[in-house]
Amino acid sequence: MTEKGIFIEKLPELKKPLLIAGFDGWGNALDVSRAMVAYMIRKLKAGHFASINPDLFYHYDKNRPSVNIEDGILKDISAPGGGFYYARTGSQGKDLVILNAIEPNLRWINFAEELLSLCEKLNVKTIITLGSMYDNVLHSDRIISGIVSNRDLFSRLRQKNVIPVNYRGPSAIHSTLYSESTKRGFECISLWCHCPYYLEGTTHFGLLASLGALLSSIGDFELDVEEIEASWKDLNRQIQGIIEKNPDFKDMINNLRKAKVRGSWASMKESIKKGDKVIPLKDFLKPG
Repeated sequence: MTEKGIFIEKLPELKKPLLIAGFDGWGNALDVSRAMVAYMIRKLKAGHFASINPDLFYHYDKNRPSVNIEDGILKDISAPGGGFYYARTGSQGKDLVILNAIEPNLRWINFAEELLSLCEKLNVKTIITLGSMYDNVLHSDRIISGIVSNRDLFSRLRQKNVIPVNYRGPSAIHSTLYSESTKRGFECISLWCHCPYYLEGTTHFGLLASLGALLSSIGDFELDVEEIEASWKDLNRQIQGIIEKNPDFKDMINNLRKAKVRGSWASMKESIKKGDKVIPLKDFLKPG
């Protein structure tokens, strides 16, 4: 294609960079994927250096541009898309390229090609995509699964309690990026956080903290997760209080715990998806 898929302001000079990509959209249960990269950008004071061309990769009727109109005058219009940021870790570890984007609606293979061409220009060798899914798990669980491009890499991730993904079904942009990345010789990791259905509409700060610690370990860089651990302690106290005061919530959690002990999670999955065992807690939580 002759159009530019990524607008580059200026390529940063980076030391052994790895790319970490988070997307809003289908693979962003409890906002874990998008919130993780946003947190990293803020905590690491990452600088913006490139953006996605929205005309090529987004349906505007699905992700409509936002406008700012004051006193009858259009002040600003911003299309859906995403930005690339860089962070120099200042340690012996790897510098970072961070992508914070809405999952593209169109041209996934072309999007992957554009992203990988940028990675080659920056000398990125490892690509990590972040996703999160709803699963029949408890809010106290911090389960992260993964897909990796080689067995040696997975043996290292197993030591960090990452479990292998077993899945058949619809995919997110992560799988296309993974497939195209491995074809071009990149080391590729796709990490997925497992989120409880009943917390839908909230952010699971506990999973965020565990994911942040895992990423810093993989990349050998420092990331302070105390802030999100503190947010999780506060949210967890609220959840426990709601469960103790509401018999329906308590029964639901107890049934989930019993199913976990019996190893009968799979038999509960369909009923949980249908919603007949799920009681959303978001309306009972204090505003964040």
